Amino acid sequence: MKSSQPATNSSMNDQLRQVIKRRHYPLEIMLICVRWYVAYPLSLRHIEEMMAERGVPVDHATIHRWSVKMLPVLAAVFRARKSPVGSSWRMDETYILISGQWKYLYRAVDTAGQTIDFLLSDKRDAAAARRFLENAIGLHCIPEKVCIDGSTANKAAVQDIEAAVGKPIELRQIKYLNNRIEQDHRAIKRIVRPMLGFKSFACASIILAGIETMHMIKKGQLTQQGTAASAASQFYSLAF
Repeated sequence: MKSSQPATNSSMNDQLRQVIKRRHYPLEIMLICVRWYVAYPLSLRHIEEMMAERGVPVDHATIHRWSVKMLPVLAAVFRARKSPVGSSWRMDETYILISGQWKYLYRAVDTAGQTIDFLLSDKRDAAAARRFLENAIGLHCIPEKVCIDGSTANKAAVQDIEAAVGKPIELRQIKYLNNRIEQDHRAIKRIVRPMLGFKSFACASIILAGIETMHMIKKGQLTQQGTAASAASQFYSLAF
């Protein structure tokens, strides 16, 4: 796709076709709305207004339903096509507001700033940190180094993983080395801020996965064939 518009729906991903069986809008419109929601700091009402200006009347609640249905499929396709990452990780967590309570988004990047993985957790403890690391290792490989802040829970999790895999993992607790992951949090929080919090943990998990997916695409983490495409075109390609 040379343009930034989605392709026709004739070759739509089978899983995506299953989740949007009864649609009253063209797939192109649905994909554009969903991409805008996870790519830019826009509320659902902003997108509703923007579409109305283009002659497409669509309710903000409808856009939200599209996002909840489509993003898990698109994120799964992305994970299958995700580029390899480095073996030196910077790990940290940030706060996410859900139903008036703060929850924790675990994230990690490599030395080049490429996203390793992410995990939304109800708790901030060694068990949550270990679950995040296990998922990240399952997606990629055992890291050679993991840099964390002063969190004792994260330290315990790395040591538990090291003992479980029987392979040494260099643990580093140097504040300035974690600046990269802390800066990377800002890109996610910038998109989340206009949403004014999430109503449920399940919904937050889905939308955050979509935001992370779009963020990784912008960083060039989608394996491509042929000529380089825009971030928008790469996002749309996940549907086909």
